Amino acid sequence: MKIDIVTIFPEMFESATQSGVLSIAQKKSLLELNLVNLRDFTSDKHGQVDDLPYGGGPGMVMKAEPFFNAVEYLKKKGGAKEGRAKVIAFSPQGERFDQNMAYDMAKEKHLVLLCCRYEGVDERVKETLIDRDISMGDYVVSGAEYPAMLFADAVVRLLPGVLGDEESLLEESFSPGLLEYPQYTRPYDFRGLKVPDVLLSGDHEKIRLWRRAMMLKVTEQKRPDLFSRLTLSDEDKRLLEKFEKDN
Repeated sequence: MKIDIVTIFPEMFESATQSGVLSIAQKKSLLELNLVNLRDFTSDKHGQVDDLPYGGGPGMVMKAEPFFNAVEYLKKKGGAKEGRAKVIAFSPQGERFDQNMAYDMAKEKHLVLLCCRYEGVDERVKETLIDRDISMGDYVVSGAEYPAMLFADAVVRLLPGVLGDEESLLEESFSPGLLEYPQYTRPYDFRGLKVPDVLLSGDHEKIRLWRRAMMLKVTEQKRPDLFSRLTLSDEDKRLLEKFEKDN
């Protein structure tokens, strides 16, 4: 996969791209990640990327021209063999990002992430340049660099070969539409708090059923919105009934 990140603050990504999942993927040659300075695509000597909004109002609006220049350059540089680049922007108006979208994005060959700031970007960028506008949640941050980092990490870790234990992806939160079951490690007894005995039983089927029951119950308690969308199997219903009876 190739990811181009277009930003006026490429230095913000240095730590994120040189450690963790993004670093691992690059070292394994599974990811080509490029930080692109938007100011390199301006037409004035000052590298101006924003201007006053038409109609008045507070703040500044990012100009359309630098983004168009950057995306057109990156698509041309990628060449036909790379396939069509998908251009992503981040804003509160976008589609809510979730694990299913992360899986969809992990199938792409070339992503171009646009990091907007200030009061937003000229609407013509949204209307004609981007393929998907994405929201990482109902809150406001000072720039799209932070959402871009989260997005890139969530997507790249799903690429085959990036993680050492790919089976862990199948049991992670949200992968089956459920939150993850509780995890424990040594010591067995910590200040009187003990690990559930079933996890020490060695009975793999009992452990599987306990974990499934916990995933169901944790999701029901902490994310009822997710739980309400589930289609429970007969086994799931029995597990929940048993959990309620035992607790």
